[in-house]
Amino acid sequence: MIKDRDIVIIGIQPWDIEIGSNCKNIALQFARHNRVLYVNAPLDRFSLWKERQSAKVKTRLHVIQGRQPGLLHITDNLWNLYPDTIVESVNWLTPGRLYQIVNKYNNRRFAASVKKAIDELGFKDYLLFNDQYMFLGFYQKELLDPDLYVYYMRDNLVNNPYWRKHGKEMEPQLIGKADLVVSNSLLYTEYGARYNQESYMVGQGCDTSMFDDSEGKICVAEDLKQFTCPIIGYVGYLSARRLDIHLITYLATQKPDWNIVLVGPQDEVFEKSSLHQLSNVHFLGARQPEELPSYIKGFDVAINPQLVSEVTQGNYPRKIDEYLAVGKPVVATATRAMDYFKEDVYLASNYQEYLSLIEKALQEDSEQLRKKRQKTGASHSWENCVNTIYHYMDEVLYKKEKHPAQSFVDWL
Repeated sequence: MIKDRDIVIIGIQPWDIEIGSNCKNIALQFARHNRVLYVNAPLDRFSLWKERQSAKVKTRLHVIQGRQPGLLHITDNLWNLYPDTIVESVNWLTPGRLYQIVNKYNNRRFAASVKKAIDELGFKDYLLFNDQYMFLGFYQKELLDPDLYVYYMRDNLVNNPYWRKHGKEMEPQLIGKADLVVSNSLLYTEYGARYNQESYMVGQGCDTSMFDDSEGKICVAEDLKQFTCPIIGYVGYLSARRLDIHLITYLATQKPDWNIVLVGPQDEVFEKSSLHQLSNVHFLGARQPEELPSYIKGFDVAINPQLVSEVTQGNYPRKIDEYLAVGKPVVATATRAMDYFKEDVYLASNYQEYLSLIEKALQEDSEQLRKKRQKTGASHSWENCVNTIYHYMDEVLYKKEKHPAQSFVDWL
């Protein structure tokens, strides 16, 4: 375990983000035994112009103007920093020398703001953890000179046009000069290993306590009781970019005696799809997070019918842990990320396999298998994930102490 150290976290997700954040969960675990500075992304020129009236921009602008402090104390060992600087919006520039010059300028401004907070907190010999911040994190190893520079990959960002433009060239370089690369997907680990031999899979954390049904205390949702079994269910946002509508249609039409229950909000494509004309497909709409375990409890088989794409091949589907924690049989699309679950999840490579594996899951479910699945779901905790990160941090720190660098490459 890494203990009694100072850790600085930079990344693309600020502390005041409205959605769930891997990096925030990791920061909270780090802060159990270390002092942690969580740095928000600085205000950029375009956001200042476009979103000036938003609460988030106003807060950052007030910090820059000195009207409120930028360093906030969150818990005993955790601080959050709003950088007191504006960086230039440069993604519109074409890759090349001009972009590199302005991005380096942005990196320096960002680093200067972070350094002030580091000095104010009295951080020494700190570790720097970069949550896939490939642009403003590009020069931070050189500018902040941490004892250890860790790059964390949790998404295929370069598949997104915004990140692809410069990230396709910059991310491999950043991976290459990191001391350690950790990922939540086997696919991303393989990608990282192409540029850095210190690349490791650390899994994914998930707060499954709400889904823990090891004592059988979760009750089935009342509105599921109207459906006859078997109930084949999905919980989550119904997005045509990530889910295979044709696969769901195939399952429903091939097995009219199955009730396909979809719990979650729909995008426009789902709302207009022919699924709504099928009598055995049921859209129950959005539910509060605390209600979801009771719906999963009522499923006979839980599914994750992903489309296979560059995005989904590597993405870690957190809902799988939730399904497993309740103890449900799970049938999911076979992707590289899903290899991680192959001992506990039925993985289908085509529509026919989906059909036969759901039938198999229904037939062979047992109390022994339910307990095994619950144990797996519970093991994918943030504590275990961060302990794995600590393990590799320790290893690399030991190697650095045993074989210190013979020379310093001045990237600036």
